[in-house]
Amino acid sequence: MTTAPEDLPSALTDPALVERLASRAVAVFLDYDGVLTPIVEHPEDAVLDPATKQALLRLAACVPVAIVSGRDLVDVRGMVDVDGLVYAGSHGWDIEGLDAEVEARGEEYLESLRAAEHDLYERVAGVEGARVERKRYAIAVHFRQVADADVDGLERVVREIAAEHPDLRVTGGKRIFELRPDVEWNKGTAVTWLFEQLGLDRGDVVPIYVGDDETDEDAFRALADHGVGVIVEPETPTSASHMLADTQQAREFLELLADMSEDRGSS
Repeated sequence: MTTAPEDLPSALTDPALVERLASRAVAVFLDYDGVLTPIVEHPEDAVLDPATKQALLRLAACVPVAIVSGRDLVDVRGMVDVDGLVYAGSHGWDIEGLDAEVEARGEEYLESLRAAEHDLYERVAGVEGARVERKRYAIAVHFRQVADADVDGLERVVREIAAEHPDLRVTGGKRIFELRPDVEWNKGTAVTWLFEQLGLDRGDVVPIYVGDDETDEDAFRALADHGVGVIVEPETPTSASHMLADTQQAREFLELLADMSEDRGSS
């Protein structure tokens, strides 16, 4: 079930949610771009604000915190640079921080991804403003700087290339098309797996997922029955249960969760 953005209660001020989270242990899962930092033209410019980093440090000292991003694992870990977190890159295909080696899956798709990457670079080159970004387990085609009249043609090219590689599929996001392995593994399955691997599926821990994008909807749906989905700056109907207006409110929400967790720890 989806809810229109204007009908979502705020995660900061909904009394029922605040009461629930104040009295229960939580585990927090966070997207990076659009949640911890604003969306920017160039991904390398999405630098973590010191106040947000401090909120993450406080929260991670009290409860399990995981970053679940479409960025590569090495990239998102370097951007956040906070010890004690779980990092899940490539929508959960690469996971690190479970007191074990990196949990990687999808090696069998690398050849198809390499071939599709080559095709994309050749066939997208003529679309002004389009940018192809190779990740380990995905290929992103950014069109934030592409003229609206050219977007449909760009999408057609991406889908044609995907059809030539049947073990890949097209997914979307904010001004992005992405080719990923065509298997049922996404942010929702990754968060569910992490929740179990961290030993948190005991019934007394509330999982919270904060995201902003189409790719985060899988996580919102996965937690709908037993957790809390929070979408930042929603634009379309969503499976999240709550909303935050922008990344500043997202930081305030982390600070609120840290306050509650510190209060529980001292009581």
